[in-house]
Amino acid sequence: MKRIEMEASGGCQCGAVRYHATAMLDNSHLCHCRMCQKASGNIFAALVAAPDDALSWTRGKPSVWKSSELVERGFCANCGTPLFFHHLENGRTNLMIGSLDDPHAFSPLANTCTENMVGWFDTITGIENTGATEDNGADWAAAIKESSNQHPDHDTASWAVRRRDG
Repeated sequence: MKRIEMEASGGCQCGAVRYHATAMLDNSHLCHCRMCQKASGNIFAALVAAPDDALSWTRGKPSVWKSSELVERGFCANCGTPLFFHHLENGRTNLMIGSLDDPHAFSPLANTCTENMVGWFDTITGIENTGATEDNGADWAAAIKESSNQHPDHDTASWAVRRRDG
């Protein structure tokens, strides 16, 4: 894997946990292993790694669950956003691409752990595209946007996190 000196930031949906990387690795991929499926609540986890020496937590700290003796997974304890997969022995943290402020910057280069890939995965590109959120109800989309508690896709000096218990 090649190290790419670049800036990348991201965090959870509620803004309680934020991170910043000063380098990334060229390993963006879709992992289909059963652990990643469960951890992401999806049919795959879209991941890209940052070297541990280039990653810092800039607001809050993620909660961590050890999913095996070799792997821990990080998430926001407040909103539940999955943030990373960290192999304890390889010096890198695989960040969830969807948690990055600019997920468009890391298109997947490979599918991994394909023994657990759902059988209909290859049909995804052929399904109907029903358009943008606004195309499916402008009033509803405006109401969601107006009432959103989601942190914006950029670093903020401060953020009033709405806690899940109140």
